[in-house]
Amino acid sequence: MIIHRDYRLPYDSVVKIFDDKIEFYNPGKLPEGITISDLLSGNYKSTPRNRKIADFFKNMGWIEKYGSGISRIRRYFREAELPEPEFKLISEGFQVTVFENTFFDETKNVTKNVTENVTKNVTENRGSKIMDLMLEQPSVTTKQIAEILNVSKRTIIRDIDKLKDKGQIEYIGPARGGYWKIK
Repeated sequence: MIIHRDYRLPYDSVVKIFDDKIEFYNPGKLPEGITISDLLSGNYKSTPRNRKIADFFKNMGWIEKYGSGISRIRRYFREAELPEPEFKLISEGFQVTVFENTFFDETKNVTKNVTENVTKNVTENRGSKIMDLMLEQPSVTTKQIAEILNVSKRTIIRDIDKLKDKGQIEYIGPARGGYWKIK
């Protein structure tokens, strides 16, 4: 959602979770000349709205190939025997709806597993970035880390506590004037 939203619009990206479906909404229409039929058939040329963000995600290995997201999502759902997601244009944005699998009732498990895996991967990735920042600047503060990684200070404190619990980092010295040691 981060890559595709139109940041010029004053609307928020929204995820709504219902008992039988999940809706993902992003501000920003499809690029000129591309229809939902084109997306579903793969008959379009990828035109990233936010090239720098897309390049960053690609360099991090979080994007396999530009323009491959819709076809991969549909393939994953087919392989998992889940209902086809619904793609539609709504007002000034694009919405994807994922439905509950009424035949196997596994959507809740898939959603839970995806959420847990994404949360775990994001947290682990952020933990690595936190340790990199501590290596570069051992006296870096939690506030500075939060600003650099664009998350709340509370999130960074929670991540640092996890790193401490795992024995990966240690804070040496007084609360002010101390430094981080990577183990």
